[in-house]
Amino acid sequence: MAEEPSAVDPTDPEYRDVGEGLLDEEMGPSSAMAHLYRGEVHRMKLWRERLDRTTNWAVIIMAAILTWAFSSPDNPHYIILIGVVTLAVFLLIEARRYRGYEIWRTRVRILQENVWAPGLDPSGGVEDPDWRATLSRDYRTPTLKISAEEAVAHRLRRVYLPLFGVLLAAWIVRITAFSPEPWVESAAVGMVPGAVVVSAVVCCYLAALVVAVRPRAWHARGELRSEDIRELP
Repeated sequence: MAEEPSAVDPTDPEYRDVGEGLLDEEMGPSSAMAHLYRGEVHRMKLWRERLDRTTNWAVIIMAAILTWAFSSPDNPHYIILIGVVTLAVFLLIEARRYRGYEIWRTRVRILQENVWAPGLDPSGGVEDPDWRATLSRDYRTPTLKISAEEAVAHRLRRVYLPLFGVLLAAWIVRITAFSPEPWVESAAVGMVPGAVVVSAVVCCYLAALVVAVRPRAWHARGELRSEDIRELP
């Protein structure tokens, strides 16, 4: 009866250096490094497309709600507030997907900064001398790179603040121009007084603004923000 192969001893010199030199900088564009980079870019692209799908659905549903809300003066105004809640749900879903997207983009940025950039211009050196260890740790134990609050802030600044603004403007028009009553009274929803509804809407929008614009140390790697954009001379 054949003997079962023994487990690999990690201290055995035959296996200890497995992979050594696999990702050396001098290897050409057809090396394992190029295939690794191509795979990470592909994964990043797939998660980017998931973000876009969430945004597309949010815009479609928002357009449908606004169309129905203004199709007749008898339609209740609070359908727009339901649209705000629905948009908030899409925001949370997209923020969660953004945190996943940031895992793959971080790896791509590490390779761009420490492999391809020095390869194009060696005089600039590498961004992180310990990038190999950093990337190795992330492959062994993938971790989320940014907090949920930062992810929400990114998506608010990029997409959702303007969408929330459109819904707010539509709701204000709906309770003022389409009702003969004072706007505070027309904002009432069932037994809930209009003043309470208006206060709740104001508090929610202020909270969104605080999350989006408060000063913070951004941890998203390679994110192009508006303050980083400069006009060309």
